[in-house]
Amino acid sequence: MEVVNIPKLITFYYELKPNLKDKFQRIKFGTSGHRGSAFKKTFNEDHVLAISQAIVEYKKENNITGPLFLGIDSHALSTPAKVSALKVFAENKIEVLISNEYTPTPLVSFAILEHNKKIKNADGVVITPSHNPPEDGGYKYNPTNGGPADTHITSKIEEKANEILGKVNINFSYEDAINSDYVKNYDFITPYVESLKEIVDIDAIKNSNLRLAADPLGGSTLPVYKKIKEIYELNLDIKNPFIDFTFSFMPPDRDGKIRMDCSSPYAMKNLIKLKDEYDLAFGNDTDGDRHGIVTPVGGLMNPNHFLSVAIWYLFKHRNWPKHLKIGKTLVSSSMIDRVADSLGVEIYETPVGFKWFSEGLYEGWLGFGGEESAGASFLRFDGSVWTTDKDGIIMALLAAEIKAKIKDPALIYEDLEKEFGKSYYERLDIPTTPEMKEKIKNINVNKLNLKTLAGEKIEKIFTKAPGNNEPIGGIKVVAKNGWIAIRPSGTEDVYKIYAESFISIEHLKRLQEEAKKLVEEIL
Repeated sequence: MEVVNIPKLITFYYELKPNLKDKFQRIKFGTSGHRGSAFKKTFNEDHVLAISQAIVEYKKENNITGPLFLGIDSHALSTPAKVSALKVFAENKIEVLISNEYTPTPLVSFAILEHNKKIKNADGVVITPSHNPPEDGGYKYNPTNGGPADTHITSKIEEKANEILGKVNINFSYEDAINSDYVKNYDFITPYVESLKEIVDIDAIKNSNLRLAADPLGGSTLPVYKKIKEIYELNLDIKNPFIDFTFSFMPPDRDGKIRMDCSSPYAMKNLIKLKDEYDLAFGNDTDGDRHGIVTPVGGLMNPNHFLSVAIWYLFKHRNWPKHLKIGKTLVSSSMIDRVADSLGVEIYETPVGFKWFSEGLYEGWLGFGGEESAGASFLRFDGSVWTTDKDGIIMALLAAEIKAKIKDPALIYEDLEKEFGKSYYERLDIPTTPEMKEKIKNINVNKLNLKTLAGEKIEKIFTKAPGNNEPIGGIKVVAKNGWIAIRPSGTEDVYKIYAESFISIEHLKRLQEEAKKLVEEIL
């Protein structure tokens, strides 16, 4: 396992310039912001300056006059990117609220929404590449609804940023910025933690005296869990309570790379080893928007399994309005559909990307929104909005609530399988090139001769999501007892094959093989 050379990475951030003629070195907003690496000239100071200036222009054009809440995670590139962004915002007289602590994504969303209860004029930026490798950087914009910006907004920011890429000249120094009237310190953590009792039954967790372990995986949730332990006096141990920019303490992922992916049994190996020492353990990725739940019964729960359990529990045990819907991405398990049908709750199915759930959570017609990649959020006890971005912290605490009030979430999932059938689900990440990703994204279904899938008649073929009719950036093929989906990653040079069978592991493998043949046909 190669450890990232952090001094070299930071040097390249400032010294390397993107080739404006290379479209892969230009700014591209994926499912959640722009991501890249200084080594590849895809996340350098020029990119951050241009995106920041484009956001300034967007704010002015849309009369967003309130403060901008800015949070960063613990990736090495996040701090220099914050410095670059602050210089742009301060020179443009944008009020920015920042913390001296690393700030998880959900806390930025929470802060925006709390401010906008009075005047809807605040927005935010989170500088994070999520769970990506240590050499990566990321930058995403959250508008006034508190969630990830939708494609209508990001397309404008992306277009403007590419227009000015390499041309932004800033006269403010970092010292000028932080000493100006425009950059102010803000406590993101305390208001968020004090409000947790409005969304999770903290008293039930405390009174149960469950032995809990939280692993921030070297990320921004570390100070949040410290504050949770301080305020609520939970029986909570915090693992790896330090920041290491190389993340060299992390076990390598399936492909040998370091990722702070709390849904990966490879990346979560250290916490899984502790499953018998705690009643429940949980981890979060670097910006705290994803969750991984480890139980003595099941080890690391498959993200789809816990989403199904969370949905079942919340819609049975929250006194929410009856009209609320369940938001799920097109590549999430069909177990969710079966649970929802048993509850009499409507499914709202979207492309990959939590941005598609933000409006529904904000307006209060989605009770829950979740992705197969272990990102979710839900409403407060009273049915009001909590965050409109993914929140791995409340999902971890919800798992503790479920265990405290009923039983191990893994045992509840076993009950769901007994009632609705056993799901065999797997996602494959297959290395590819940016050119091949474009071909998969723009697939023409009319050129494919698809009639059966793993021996069953095809019932539906999707290139747009049934919930909102938005393009899924690939294809989903559905039969009675199984489905496949193929789409390029928005953040890495891989394409993803999703498959699920309700028959057998052999049927799942057949689905995957047919998906691979379909890719060959596409390419």
